[in-house]
Amino acid sequence: MNGGTVWFVGAGPGDPELITVKGRALIERAGAILFAGSLVSEAATRWAPAGCVIADSKDMTLEQMSAWLIAQAGRCQTVVRLQTGDPGLYGALIELVQPLDAAGVPIAVVPGVSSAMASAAAAVESLTLPEVTQTVIFTRMEGRTPMPEGESLAALAAHHSTLCIFLSITLMGRVTAALTAAGWSPDAPVVVVHKASWPGEEKIIRGTVATIQALCREAKIVSQSMIIASPTLGARHWQTLAKSKLYDASFTHKFRRASTGATPDIPQDLPETP
Repeated sequence: MNGGTVWFVGAGPGDPELITVKGRALIERAGAILFAGSLVSEAATRWAPAGCVIADSKDMTLEQMSAWLIAQAGRCQTVVRLQTGDPGLYGALIELVQPLDAAGVPIAVVPGVSSAMASAAAAVESLTLPEVTQTVIFTRMEGRTPMPEGESLAALAAHHSTLCIFLSITLMGRVTAALTAAGWSPDAPVVVVHKASWPGEEKIIRGTVATIQALCREAKIVSQSMIIASPTLGARHWQTLAKSKLYDASFTHKFRRASTGATPDIPQDLPETP
């Protein structure tokens, strides 16, 4: 099939300005845009050129979305599918790509800022801390979509690392029950961020395993919310904090030698060289 490319672009968590520079550039030259109106702000399409065909997919089935994208790729060079957060996380990416592959339509993916990252930023929290946890788990509670064997929240929570729990705010009672079953203290901190980064709509609810459900109910938080449970929460106010070795004066790496008299060391976990 001759025609345009369908770009699956991560629109980010809500604030239109959190889209990537590459994503915005694609919108600026798009001939057609299909955005997920139930989750993506229409403001994300504001950079579209005059004459661009813009449609909202919130009332479409998967088959209708695929047919629309294929049809638009037949008439213009750049078609953008705007997806909330990052296309690779809970975004039905592969389900949409397969019909396009079958039709011979070229596709490409542009990553986006996940609501997990935006929620941590809104709450000024770090998802990892030295000697506390170095692991982040992205997951959800089982609802109409079943979970694979071994991936129950209780099983994952048993690691006592950071949990970013998507698509589960209406199941908060089951979330806290799973944390309790995994041995989390009733006093363990939990933060819920509703519409992270959405201008004028963001809400941050702080509580504990024991209190967060009631606090969310009181705040009428029932949709579009990230639940973060982590032993790192609240570290901003801790009196004692283990520091990263990367910036320690006694730590030698390829970009900086240790201070005189310190024992040189070569870390194994440096970021890749730019």
